[in-house]
Amino acid sequence: MERTIFTAEHESLRGSVAEFLDRHVRPRYDAFVEAKAIPRDVWVEAGKQGFLGLQVPEEHGGGGVADDYRFTVVLGEELSKVSAAMSSCFGIHADVVAPYLTELTTDEQKARWLPGFCTGEIVTAIGMTEPSGGSDLAALRTTAVRDGDTFVVNGSKTFITNGYGADLVLVAARTDPARGAKGISLLAVETGMAGFTRGRKLDKVGQDESDTAELFFDDVRVPAANLVGGLDRGFVHMMERLPQERIGAAVGNLAHVRQILDETIEYAKARQAFGQSIGSFQHNKFLIADLVTQVEVAQAFVDQCVLAHCDRRLSAVDAAKAKWWTAKVQNDVLDACVQLHGGYGFMNEYRVGRAWRDARVTKIWAGSNEIMKELIGRDLGL
Repeated sequence: MERTIFTAEHESLRGSVAEFLDRHVRPRYDAFVEAKAIPRDVWVEAGKQGFLGLQVPEEHGGGGVADDYRFTVVLGEELSKVSAAMSSCFGIHADVVAPYLTELTTDEQKARWLPGFCTGEIVTAIGMTEPSGGSDLAALRTTAVRDGDTFVVNGSKTFITNGYGADLVLVAARTDPARGAKGISLLAVETGMAGFTRGRKLDKVGQDESDTAELFFDDVRVPAANLVGGLDRGFVHMMERLPQERIGAAVGNLAHVRQILDETIEYAKARQAFGQSIGSFQHNKFLIADLVTQVEVAQAFVDQCVLAHCDRRLSAVDAAKAKWWTAKVQNDVLDACVQLHGGYGFMNEYRVGRAWRDARVTKIWAGSNEIMKELIGRDLGL
């Protein structure tokens, strides 16, 4: 089915992103996997091309298209065609963190952080998840105690994308232990602050090229001037922005799986068995028809969610539906694509095997699929 949500301007950006990836990413991709990180020069080049600051106002060096989320969608889709990790790393920065820095910061903070954010000289991450709990953000244990003109931060975070190399991390910390979810604030912790350290790059099942790390805070003195948003308003700020994170995840899920599915269809046409292409066997033909239908139907719903988000009509419940369903579709379809490749599907040198591993976490991150269903069920009055 033809998609109709994009204009010529969006497609022009798509072409630019694709060219950037062909020149600066695909030829070096194996090196990224080996290093478990995307090199800084790639970030800087992405900044030069204007890809990192699409949601940032022009006066701070950005693209000034925050009101049209479709530009961010185009970026995420093209990154996802390379791998889920590329979309994740750049998405955390340009899609997830961006609204916090553009909507919640003071003029002084904007002037201090946003220009470097757009150029790739300041790479960002967000520290929500802790070793003691993931989806239950209200129960986080990292603390930030006010002491004069600083907050003293203690605690730890884990599974933080961009965590090892980030220059600025938005950290959710408890500033008023007595108030539960109403006592959480967001602080911008910067590289070089005494007591802020990083653990090892985490050894993950998939997405090897993603810079994922543990973060530790031992009496880190963060200036009060680095408070992002309102004091004790952090939980509200996060809840308000989670729908965008979740629709962004859904966009990436479908772009990632569609690319691998397209490659699998070509493989099924070319691969011969018993004197004919494996795609011509009725079982495989019916299976592929099923897979294509699943992806295209899911895409139609996600495209409507994207348009709703552009109009600020996307509900948290619809974003949850898009996130969990596309994660399921992606994992189911990729599993079938591995099967269609036979033994080659289990080899790391084949993209389908890597994609299959990379996709598994999408049913966990941005809120587990079980949490998404809980949100939907509550909305139904259950």
